[in-house]
Amino acid sequence: MAASTDGDQRDPASRPHVVSADGDRLAPAARPLVDALSAAFPDLGGAVTDAAEARRVLAATPSPGKAVPPVGSVEDRDIPGPAGAPDLPVRIYRPEAARRLGAVSHARPTVLFFHGGGYALCGLDTHDATVSALCAESGAVVVSVAYRLAPENPFPAAPEDAYAALTWVAAEIRAGELGGDPGALVTAGDSSGGGLATVVALMARDRGGPAVALQVLIYPVLDAGQAGESYTSNAKGYFLTAAHLRWFWEQYLGPDGDGTHPYASPVGADVAALPPAHIVTAGCDPLCDEGAAYAVKLRLAGVPVTRRHYPAMFHGFLGFPRLLDDARTAMAEAAEAVAATVYRRKNSGDVGGVTG
Repeated sequence: MAASTDGDQRDPASRPHVVSADGDRLAPAARPLVDALSAAFPDLGGAVTDAAEARRVLAATPSPGKAVPPVGSVEDRDIPGPAGAPDLPVRIYRPEAARRLGAVSHARPTVLFFHGGGYALCGLDTHDATVSALCAESGAVVVSVAYRLAPENPFPAAPEDAYAALTWVAAEIRAGELGGDPGALVTAGDSSGGGLATVVALMARDRGGPAVALQVLIYPVLDAGQAGESYTSNAKGYFLTAAHLRWFWEQYLGPDGDGTHPYASPVGADVAALPPAHIVTAGCDPLCDEGAAYAVKLRLAGVPVTRRHYPAMFHGFLGFPRLLDDARTAMAEAAEAVAATVYRRKNSGDVGGVTG
């Protein structure tokens, strides 16, 4: 199923879905994958309420065998965290010498990537294949960040870790150690990491830098209020459920967290003067509507936006390019948006315009 675009700013819930004969809105290739993922995933908020137990269940689940694209080099290291907090583990992916951007190393963009997992699960290893693919296809240096997880470290630990990583990456670029183009620093992430990717852009604006050239938000978590209609229409049956998301927000905010804070729920933030955004949404995802609403909010504030919508896909589909055509397309488009930050040109999706 090809992606649709969002130049007309219509609510995705108003669009017709392609439905199979048995009423399934998922693409045929996606249904067996969703069923397998759902069977292996912990019953968050049901039989499993403890985050440590959820992590044990995931660790014991056989690897899905995602192919890891080759890159030039991969380096694990620790970088300074926020004041008074532990160092942050990061994994730095450097592309091969001559890729999409050519062999001129100083022209490379740098991507700061935040993994998904509802702010409570996952880490560098779970997203290794996705980050490798982004590095290989964009020609960018990618720094993947293992921010502190909830509930042990509730909000605002993750955003503060994200901002510390952003300032470190920007300093490394200036020193000639990463990427090379100070004007091509990109924040990116999927799910809760997508939320952090735009939150850290908000923090950079509010705190006077570093400058961010682009935010790549892949089915992002943006609204603690969980108010979108897609929370009802996609509540269950498509891997990520509305019950999972309620549990994730409980872990992240804790008993006293402020879900209305703009660094928790950027859908309610003042988004003026944010960098351009490339947003990916999936039609069979409880988060679909908040991603669409955020794209509209950014546009109304004058922020250039490309939104790519995949009506027959589910939350997490980008991680399966060997099985899903849409995953390959979505990654190629995100990589092109990253690469475009170097050349100061519009990407193939024409940021901010009607695309097709």
